[in-house]
Order: sequence, then structure tokens, then C-alpha cells
Amino acid sequence: MKALVLFSGGLDSSVCLGFAVRDYGADEVLALSIYYGQKHNKEMEASEKVASYYGVKRITLDLGEIFKDSNCTLLSGSLEEIPHEDYADQLKKTEGAPVNTYVPYRNGLFLSSAASIALSHGCEVIYYGAHADDAAGNAYPDTSVAFNKAISDAIYIGSGNALKIVAPFIDKSKADVVAEGKKLKVPFELTWSCYEGGDKACGVCGTCRDRLQAFKLNSLTDPVPYEREEV
Repeated sequence: MKALVLFSGGLDSSVCLGFAVRDYGADEVLALSIYYGQKHNKEMEASEKVASYYGVKRITLDLGEIFKDSNCTLLSGSLEEIPHEDYADQLKKTEGAPVNTYVPYRNGLFLSSAASIALSHGCEVIYYGAHADDAAGNAYPDTSVAFNKAISDAIYIGSGNALKIVAPFIDKSKADVVAEGKKLKVPFELTWSCYEGGDKACGVCGTCRDRLQAFKLNSLTDPVPYEREEV
């Protein structure tokens, strides 16, 4: 295979999968979906549906044990509730620290694991969907331009100059991701971004608010059903 996509089943990674399939063909793309101990299985279910839509091979990896001592609100071990407010309001409370939905060094672990798997499958590139909105205000420090450059360099060197990282939205907004997904005809209706695990997306967690705003900025209606829409 030629390309591995770090694939959650969310909007950003699904657009990355669309890029990879466009550039390499479905037969040359491997989707890697990682369970990390989250409170629900909606992401994994969505990743299976989107991978099936594109006809790409999908493999899964369980890294839940690594995060079992974290109090991140996304994880099953946390007793705290997921915040139902936008990231700007959350960051006012953190005093420069990441938001409490930040999974400790998740992208670093995911990309390192993906690199090993990619090399085993003969891939030459890894796509992942970090974008600038997530890095703003240090909300998710492992989505920043500086982090991407550092880990991209490390993986390239550590792979014997065989493996490159592609983060097409590292300096782009969520609205840019939606715009590219529209061009690629990504099946947005199959994706899942919400931090909650209900039958419908909650519409009020940070990622739901960002997603709804991104569609609004593109004059589009998100095809995913929501319990509430406050954007």
C-alpha cells in the first residue's frame, strides 16, 4: 500500500481519507482507526462506515490502556462531564493550559503507532486531519504547526527517510476542511464528530459547535442530525 490515513471517522479524517483515495486509489490506502478509551463507540462505528463507503482496507488498534489514568473528560475513566460550551469559553478557564477534552499527547502516540504500521505495510505517507482551529489558544497542543513539524521530522528520520506526514489542514480552518470535503463529495452524513455518544450529535460540545459553524460558513447544512443547534 502507498498511504495510511489516521482515521477516526470524524469530519477531518474523512476528508483526509478522500484526499488519499483521490491521490492513490482505494486499493493503495489503509485506514487506521484507534480506540483510546473514549466513553462511546460512535467514532469507531463511523470509521467503519466511511471506510466501507470508500472501499479501503481498515484496521483497528486499541491504545486504551495507555490513557487509563488520565482524567480527560472524553475517556471512560473520567467522572467529569464533557463541557457544553465553545473552546473560547473553555480556554478562559484554563489559564493557558489545554482544554479538558485534550487526551494527553494523543496525536504523538497515534502518529508513532501509525508510523510503525505504515512501514510494515510499505506505505510512503501518513495523512492526518489536524487543523488550525484546534491549535488556537493551546486548546490541543498536539495539533499545532510546531508539533506537526517536529513529529514529521522525527518520523521521517526514524523511518530511514521512507515515511512522510501529510497534514493538509495544519494551517487551515475547520471551514476550509468542509469546503475541501464538499469538493471531494465526502459522505459527511456518515461521519461523527460529537464528543457525546447519543443517537444524535449533542450540538453543544466544543467540536459540535465548531463543526456546525464550519458548515454555516460554507452556506451548507450539516447532514448529521443534532439534538440542539446553538450556532
